Amino acid sequence: MPHLGRPFSVRAALQLLLDESLPTSRGRAGSLSQRRAFHEYFVSHLPSSSLAPDKQHTTHHRLPRDESRPHSGPTRSAAQPTQASASRDTTIVRIPIKSAKHHFGAGVSRGSRPYNEDTYQAGTIQMPAFAKRQPVSLNRKVPGGVNEGAKSDTGDPQVFYFGVFDGHGGSECSAFLRERLHGYVEEAALLFGMESSLQRDSTADADSLDSEGGIMGAQDAEDLQKSLVSSWRETVGGYFKRFKPEYFPAVSNHGSAEPPITLNNSSVETVLTYAFLKADLDFTAAQASKHTGSEEKPQRSSIDDPVLSDRPLNDNDMLFHPDKPASQNLRYRSSRPSSSPDLKAPIGGQKRFKGGSTASIALISTPTPTPFWHPASPATLIAAHVGDTRILLCRTSNGLAVPLTINHHPDAPVEATRLRRYATTFTTDSFGEERMGGLANTRAFGDIGSKRLGVSAEPQITTTDLAPAEYAFVVLMSDGISGHLSDQEIVDVVKEARTPAQAALDLTAFAVEVAESADNATCLVVRLGGWERRSEGGGGSMGTREQREYRRQEAADPRARRQ
Repeated sequence: MPHLGRPFSVRAALQLLLDESLPTSRGRAGSLSQRRAFHEYFVSHLPSSSLAPDKQHTTHHRLPRDESRPHSGPTRSAAQPTQASASRDTTIVRIPIKSAKHHFGAGVSRGSRPYNEDTYQAGTIQMPAFAKRQPVSLNRKVPGGVNEGAKSDTGDPQVFYFGVFDGHGGSECSAFLRERLHGYVEEAALLFGMESSLQRDSTADADSLDSEGGIMGAQDAEDLQKSLVSSWRETVGGYFKRFKPEYFPAVSNHGSAEPPITLNNSSVETVLTYAFLKADLDFTAAQASKHTGSEEKPQRSSIDDPVLSDRPLNDNDMLFHPDKPASQNLRYRSSRPSSSPDLKAPIGGQKRFKGGSTASIALISTPTPTPFWHPASPATLIAAHVGDTRILLCRTSNGLAVPLTINHHPDAPVEATRLRRYATTFTTDSFGEERMGGLANTRAFGDIGSKRLGVSAEPQITTTDLAPAEYAFVVLMSDGISGHLSDQEIVDVVKEARTPAQAALDLTAFAVEVAESADNATCLVVRLGGWERRSEGGGGSMGTREQREYRRQEAADPRARRQ
């Protein structure tokens, strides 16, 4: 069964992946070297009658406005059947997501910081659908037939991509994720031969694909997983010497008493884990291959250092030392075509970048071409999360916030268990918060000085099936918002806005206003099927309105912050 839109063989793709780690000037071939630009728009079918008339066309009446007359012809009674929506003339249009204020909104503020290190991305990506397939009895056309979505090049409905990236120490890593992370997801889906959940005709075919590991053979998919884990072990070492990603069936739970994970080698969880870890490895390797400071500057020896105990344990590590050259075997070579203008600058800038970024992305897939914001359309949302950025859903029935992520801090039980297993130690700062190696986040992209201690970009993945109109909207935000507002306050602010665009601006402004020391604040508000009923359940936004008004008054009182 050939994979749609796949012009080269699996063996060739594997060879290209292996060639990427070699220090050679040979460019990548096939479709990986011809990656399309990121689509910041979605494709939709609109009735031709809803489009603005073309005044240059010969059929335009060209009458002035004062010549218009009310309609005086026969009217259609309510008893007469309307024309079938399927026979209406429609036109395929491209609508920019970032400009569709009734469907999407973004709010950005640098707060009290001199620079904004947060970034975000929104659009559609080229990957197979992963939505839950609907029963045959429910595969009916949504009434109305207006504003239906279009299918992608693979024959599946479009997969929507939303992401928020919170940089620290600079914007180099967050900008890299904004421009490149979606490309890693697309390439991982291609290399693993990810199968569409909607194009399996029979149970027998699905069973045969699962037994073979998708279109790509099971052995090839296992080789990809083992090769990436081996690269982390050889490049960084430390924590990654015993690294076993949760969603890598080829390497996880080997030699342990835990039950094995029953995952297909080409599942969407495996694809996302591979994409995150591969992007982080490329960024880490790119920073390790640079120098920071003057190469002629003599390095201090241990004899000249008056206080040896103050030097970090990994001072001699190539991923930490600012003046020490990195291994010459680590070279970064971009997978974008050589004609791209951004290839002149290496990843993360000219000097070694020691900062990093957290990330939260949401992928939304539908079983039909009808878009996910239609009240009668079901959908599946997959959240992949690293760090302390946050994703929230608002339930239509009761108006409550439903968190899809947890903060990856040292005091989180799942992180404490993961890191203490490898003898990682935590410290407590003056505010009583636990930190690891001076960092508040135990999972992040970059942060090359703490990689050996266990700072990983392995994502936490959550899958949520969205019934028609079950949720009103989804919010993605950085810690500049979630760190100052509760989950319920966030969704209640969004409920009071008329459009997602206005909601994102109001939420960002409120978070910056009430924060004593405002951090960079970024949020995305995405409309779902229950948007029109967002204020019906749970009393609307009344639950936290009094608390929010008190916080706003307190922030406006200069005496209150002196206490």
